[in-house]
Amino acid sequence: MRFRTSETKGAVFLPALAGILMLAGAFVAGAYVGVTNRPAIEEVVGVRNKEEMRPKTVDFEPFWRAWNTINEKYVSGNGADDQKKVYGAIKGLTGSLDDPYSVFLDPEEYKLFQETLTGNFGGVGMEIGMRNDTLTVIAPLKGTPAERVGIRTGDKVVEIDGTPTSGMSLERAVTLIRGERGTSVKLVVVREGEKKPLEFTIVRDVIEIPTIETESKPGSAAATPGEGGDRIGELTSGVFIVRLFNFTATSPDLFRRALREFIALGTTSKFILDLRGNPGGFLDAAVEVASYFLPAGKVVVKEELSGGVEGRVHRSQGYDVFHGNLRMVILVNNGSASASEIVAGALQEHGIATIVGEKTFGKGSVQELIGITEETALKLTIARWLTPGGVSISESGITPDLVVEITEEDIEAKRDPQLDKAVEILNAM
Repeated sequence: MRFRTSETKGAVFLPALAGILMLAGAFVAGAYVGVTNRPAIEEVVGVRNKEEMRPKTVDFEPFWRAWNTINEKYVSGNGADDQKKVYGAIKGLTGSLDDPYSVFLDPEEYKLFQETLTGNFGGVGMEIGMRNDTLTVIAPLKGTPAERVGIRTGDKVVEIDGTPTSGMSLERAVTLIRGERGTSVKLVVVREGEKKPLEFTIVRDVIEIPTIETESKPGSAAATPGEGGDRIGELTSGVFIVRLFNFTATSPDLFRRALREFIALGTTSKFILDLRGNPGGFLDAAVEVASYFLPAGKVVVKEELSGGVEGRVHRSQGYDVFHGNLRMVILVNNGSASASEIVAGALQEHGIATIVGEKTFGKGSVQELIGITEETALKLTIARWLTPGGVSISESGITPDLVVEITEEDIEAKRDPQLDKAVEILNAM
């Protein structure tokens, strides 16, 4: 997911602030909603732009009818806080988009969101997202508390410290899971194949995520006939594996070093890029990694804007270090998301790599942070990612060329049929 921010200070907030306060202004100015026996309404001064931003094609009478009914009949003796009702209305407005990544951040949520961008916090080490309106684990990150206790990709988080997650925003869930190092959080998850929910108590820690690992698998000795009927061993070329765990600002440089290591071996042209459990990261990092395999100008990913209008097209920088002289497989699963899907989709459609594993998560969108007031913001999806061939990553994910699943029996026996199939494919090329 790429993230933009358009938040600034000062006068930029005035039009948006007025847009919200317009709602209150329309009410307190005496909008008629057909409710009898209402108390007299006093004119409120000092509210700017009470009517300027009102859409001319929308009938707001039902909204104000509900507003006044709540004020008059809601059982609470203290009444309902008007500003909270405004925030709640905006949350409902964004909720009507059916997009879990478009959310309104009230003052408390906005403050916490800003802290996540600048501070260091304890956590459990897992990427979460929304799938079918359910809080779902995209991937537990390697070497983190979540992975160590047994959290898996696809687990559905139904409770956080006893609080049900139904209807909970992604930002709120992150806030509840995060906490001071050494403290614990209890998660209840539903897992496919399990009859009952599973409970995990996870001790938070400062999360340090490895970015990359490399492995050189040697070839296998194949017996071949020799002179005089003897059989001699012939070593088949090995396979080089790069496991990329995320797409951070440093990922392209680390990936370049891994490729240098691969080339320096000089013993194989068989390459596996393992993106399983990689939840993504920076768009620029994804484009740069793809550029190591693509000629200059080739499309890596495209943006689709509102109304299906094509936005910016992101193209290869043209490093193309192998010039097509490479046998390559990319491993993916349903924990591969965002930037991982961009790289896998581009190299699949350009015929550079064969994709093996399971269908990816389907998380390809661009959010912009837009200041509504000085204390609130709207995080809004403004574009979606499309593969070079026009496939929506958000809607379809990336489908492997060869689907290979890992079963419970494989996990218990520590088998990796996906990697085995990748090696088999490369040896057959």
